[in-house]
Amino acid sequence: MKADTLLRRLARALILPLLLPLALTLAPPARAQAEPPNTLALGPDGSANVLVVHASNSLPVFRGVLEDFHRIHPALRLEYTELPTQALYDEIIARRRDAASEKSGPDLVISSAMDLQTKLANDGYALPHDSPETRALPAWANWRDEVFSTGTDPIVMVYDTRRLDAARAPRTRRALLSLLQAPDRPLAGAVSTYDVGASAIGYLAATQDTRLDSMAPALLAALGQNDAALYASSDDALDMLERGDATLAYNVLESYTRHRIERGAPLAVIYPRDYTLMLSRAALIPRQAPRPDLGAMFLDYLLSPRGQHMIAQASGMRPVGDSVVPAAGVRPLGLGVGLLVYQDALKKRHFLDLWRAAVRPADAGGKP
Repeated sequence: MKADTLLRRLARALILPLLLPLALTLAPPARAQAEPPNTLALGPDGSANVLVVHASNSLPVFRGVLEDFHRIHPALRLEYTELPTQALYDEIIARRRDAASEKSGPDLVISSAMDLQTKLANDGYALPHDSPETRALPAWANWRDEVFSTGTDPIVMVYDTRRLDAARAPRTRRALLSLLQAPDRPLAGAVSTYDVGASAIGYLAATQDTRLDSMAPALLAALGQNDAALYASSDDALDMLERGDATLAYNVLESYTRHRIERGAPLAVIYPRDYTLMLSRAALIPRQAPRPDLGAMFLDYLLSPRGQHMIAQASGMRPVGDSVVPAAGVRPLGLGVGLLVYQDALKKRHFLDLWRAAVRPADAGGKP
């Protein structure tokens, strides 16, 4: 070995241990110590009034609404956390089970899983709220003064304009079925849909398809035959499309898609002409809320003319009274006991078994 090479190795062996502690001292804080990307806090730390909101609304999509509320109430501290729909439901159940007498957790919960929100209210987990804003809602958007629609969001199909020509894009579910069965198999390994076992909103959309469309079983089978990829959220579906990992996604929230398109994503929205399901972002005040008065204040803001305007302008969701979708037969899904049908434990297990058998026929374990 050359002398100069030996000297360099010795230098590294002696100097690096001395430099390592200094490097660790000067290094920036780890990302894990930073504020999680799905949380937002607005208002003074020491405020005596702290409003805690947990919601499935994507923070990038909902931020403008939160900031507008903060402008009205600058002295109040607002702490917002984005969570999956199933996690929102499970959190309320677990909190009541583990500490029923404690006032803890969120003051308002907003979820696109309307069926789970309705089940929470039906099972006694929600506080009633009556105000001029809630009384002004249409009947389908207010159930027992406990669950309220704060905005609507169509469930759409989305495709990558780089990989699918607009002339061939399906405009109905029957056309989608034909495309999945086409001899050249343009969507083989390039179509995606919700994992209904992992996503509560995916389960809601799939069960409503079954209720409304006699072709739903054939469509599920065709998705399975084309090796459909599964996603747990609309953001996951849109990520796959933008990366080129999928050509078309079936059942995606419109507001998230519009947000991506405004940022330049090469995506296009399809409002199925047979029917376009319109879901609600359903809100309730948990019975264990520490500050139900603040939860009610934020709910009334969301339902006010100003709040509804901000929901439409900043989030891309639609006001509760707006049910117009271009070139589509809109099916607004109302709040109520009808949403509980597929929350029956036996019916849910049966539906999931059938869904897995159709969409994942090669999975001997029966799991997606």
